Amino acid sequence: MSGQYVYFVSDVHLGFGSRDRDREREALLLRLLDRMSSNAAHLFIVGDLFDYWFDYRTVIPRGHVRTLAALAGLREQGLPITYLMGNHDFGHFTYFHEELGITVVTGDVHADIAGSRFYIAHGDGKAHNDKGYLILRSILRNRFAQRIYRMLHPNLGIGLAAHTSHGSRDYTTARDFGPVDGIRDFAIEKIHEGYDVVVMGHRHRAMEERRPDGTYVNLGDWLGNDPTFGIFDPATRIMSLGSVHEYLQSGLVYIAPQQ
Repeated sequence: MSGQYVYFVSDVHLGFGSRDRDREREALLLRLLDRMSSNAAHLFIVGDLFDYWFDYRTVIPRGHVRTLAALAGLREQGLPITYLMGNHDFGHFTYFHEELGITVVTGDVHADIAGSRFYIAHGDGKAHNDKGYLILRSILRNRFAQRIYRMLHPNLGIGLAAHTSHGSRDYTTARDFGPVDGIRDFAIEKIHEGYDVVVMGHRHRAMEERRPDGTYVNLGDWLGNDPTFGIFDPATRIMSLGSVHEYLQSGLVYIAPQQ
């Protein structure tokens, strides 16, 4: 597959909410993935594609087989897919890599794309004013704790994962960080370090900030009525935040003027 654009998606939270609402969210994602089949050069899933995920040796969470099939289809066409684990889908072990051929990353990604230096991270644990979450993150990402967790029966383990996920999402959504956005501050620091583009999610607040020395994009989420995604055009070296609905209707992404 030789595509034109690099796509970034995060915080879709498949599995959240009512069955009907979740199906609508998945259907929209499938349309976007289908669009990628004709013009994508790379797909970065920047965490929390699922509201919860924990794969056992022989069991994975029920549902969303259409999404898994679509991702597998894109890989079979040759599209590189990189999946950064988030704070909800931290339980990736071997399934995505071995069965779907997707590269799963536990940390951050530093990449050179068409001459632009990218720093890509989900965003959890990056805010300097959110120290409390670092404790929770250290527990969720602890490999020994995860091995013990896998000893639970999947019906119990996946149920607990869903419960933990709901609490984590409520914390992220309701958390009052005060007048300072610690994730944005972290992103600007990375731009000052020499990165041209910083892409993150986690915050559930879409943001596109163009600066003379770089661009910061927070991918927002898919829980509301206007889900967003990121797209990079290597030809122009422009990174943009786009509305999924508008992009699927017109194929165009609004480019904000440089600040």
